[in-house]
Amino acid sequence: MALKRVVVTGIGALTPLGKTVAEYWQGLADGVSGCDIIQQFDAAKFKTRFACEVKDFDANHYLDRKEARKMDRFTQFAVIASDEAVKDAGITKENVNPDRVGVILGSGIGGIVTFQDEVIEFAKGDGTPRFNPFFIPKMILDIATGQISMRHGFRGPNFAVVSACASATNAIIDAFDNIRLNKADVVVTGGSEAVICEAGVGGFNAMKALSERNDDPKTASRPFDKDRDGFVMGEGAGILILESLEHALARGAKIYCEIGGGGATADAHHITAPHPEGLGAKNVMNAALQDAGMQVTDIDYINVHGTSTPLGDIAETKAILSVFGEHAYTLNISSTKSMTGHCLGAAGALETLACIMAVTKDIVPPTINHFTDDPELDPKLNFTFNKAQHKVVNAALSNTFGFGGHNASVIIKKYKA
Repeated sequence: MALKRVVVTGIGALTPLGKTVAEYWQGLADGVSGCDIIQQFDAAKFKTRFACEVKDFDANHYLDRKEARKMDRFTQFAVIASDEAVKDAGITKENVNPDRVGVILGSGIGGIVTFQDEVIEFAKGDGTPRFNPFFIPKMILDIATGQISMRHGFRGPNFAVVSACASATNAIIDAFDNIRLNKADVVVTGGSEAVICEAGVGGFNAMKALSERNDDPKTASRPFDKDRDGFVMGEGAGILILESLEHALARGAKIYCEIGGGGATADAHHITAPHPEGLGAKNVMNAALQDAGMQVTDIDYINVHGTSTPLGDIAETKAILSVFGEHAYTLNISSTKSMTGHCLGAAGALETLACIMAVTKDIVPPTINHFTDDPELDPKLNFTFNKAQHKVVNAALSNTFGFGGHNASVIIKKYKA
């Protein structure tokens, strides 16, 4: 059986830089920091008091009030971003077979806000178990895919993917595989995350994973800078509409780009730290290239995992040099987490969207907040520091790596008839 070609026909986003794809991309291209003092709770006693939040968000502006109350914040994000993507793709009940439209999303943690709030309320009481009847349906990871399918009547493959910060990229690869293997015509895919709460920030603080640059939050996310001190927590959702090429052409859909291929590996090394030589990262980039039938010289831009952690940034650059050799010096590399923070399970979707726009617009978004070169990083690599660069981007690769040693990479390329 010949594998089907898979294209992107719709996109949606809800991010710390804006509540639409257009606003998100403008923020990336302009090098805007989405970081500020946390608004969702009083973080005064926490080691980290800032994050990249979706600002001034009110779900009632998008959803029916009763409907919104039944959803955790991460599900609200996913549903709203999917509405934008479905509309952008021009999908209607008349031009798709709902039995062959799937929903596959990633989230690293899911409804942690709901879980936290319900347990706190229980602890305040007399021990009698009184819980909101929507506690479990709001909390579970797969509920976002279920809500989207019910909202639009999509009855194809429907499930959630969990691989920590690699979740959304793994979801995109699963969606890609379902379409190219002819198990679906269209799949709504991507990821959503909303963990900026006491439990989320406190938990990552306890791991010493977060930046504590409270005196200068706007510049706290500093991928590849000598003085980086941890990642900045972000939140949001990124949604892609993947579609078989023949189906997209038959309904006259606009086409943004094509999915080239994807790969997934494990470090098998440590629960949180990357392999020091980037072994898993090296293997996953090679796997994605092999799956796409592409050479290293075909890649023009890498949107790196680049979390702004001391170990992670070094390991990833080692992997890039190992895979791409001399071609690494002609590539553009950038970490959009310098602007969005680390959106955890949604990161892969938002960064794949950045790659889609880079391929579409021939603009590489920057790595902002660079002040001091790190002597442990190769100075000949082009990290696209501080300012976007115009460049023909025929193909871009997006890397996401998660706690547990999970690695996922996906390749986006210009669509050619």
